[in-house]
Amino acid sequence: MVQSLAVPMTVDDTHATSQLALDVRSVTKDFGPPLLRRLARRTSTPYRAVNDVSFAVPAGEIFGVIGANGSGKSTLIRILSTLLLPDGGDVHVFGHNVVTQALEVRRLINRVSADPSFFRPMSAVENLLFFGRAYGLTGEETRRESLSLLDQLGLDERRAREPMLKMSRGQQQKVAVARAFLTRPRLLLLDEPTTGLDPRSKRDVQRFVSDIRRDHGVTILLTTHDMEEAELLCDRIAFLAEGRIVAEGTPLQLRERVADGRAVDDVDMEDVFMTFTGRRLDEDEEGNPDDNG
Repeated sequence: MVQSLAVPMTVDDTHATSQLALDVRSVTKDFGPPLLRRLARRTSTPYRAVNDVSFAVPAGEIFGVIGANGSGKSTLIRILSTLLLPDGGDVHVFGHNVVTQALEVRRLINRVSADPSFFRPMSAVENLLFFGRAYGLTGEETRRESLSLLDQLGLDERRAREPMLKMSRGQQQKVAVARAFLTRPRLLLLDEPTTGLDPRSKRDVQRFVSDIRRDHGVTILLTTHDMEEAELLCDRIAFLAEGRIVAEGTPLQLRERVADGRAVDDVDMEDVFMTFTGRRLDEDEEGNPDDNG
């Protein structure tokens, strides 16, 4: 069994409160049918990317959402971050509705995507300075905080002052994580933040995620293809298949539900995912082209 970095939630945990950081109720999202499906079947039936999804995340928790490509993860993240409007249901972030109170929600959240954008001729520090000023932070404050965050992620000052275009994929993703936390969000949405990273960069990002939850009480929603990462970091995990949540619980609870007489330590989380979804995690699902997660 993977040794977890997550700190279990308890009623005495100073980071945990009775307030829900994230309350998702019966959320749905439809898209027009993919082009190839329209051409092949001549159908105008919408594609339901997110289908009646409900879950709640207490403040201070790391909640994982795992699904194969096309399962609806990225669409769900975009709804939670106010970038897409749901077609049904409600989402509240610390009590604020993501549709009717979008500005209030945006002050509380930030997001890391699997493919972040930067001004690549500029250095990491210059990118973070630009971002900080856009959020009303002073230049000196942003510079100091940027270097501190990048150092925590294993990126030294010399590298932080080089153009982004000279950085590796892993180094650029570290900058993206630092940028997301620069504004000290109360809810951090991490959409496959370690996909494609080398092992060292992946460990650096995972350690940073665990540390900011422990030290700052940040609530984190993590989507990932990496079952080991989810088990390492998350207090609870939800499996998403064809836009629906098909199972939810702690890693131990999910293992116990499918053990079927075996020792829990002998149950592989990939087998758990296969049991609940009928698919391997690396299988692509047919889905909307706007949602590759």
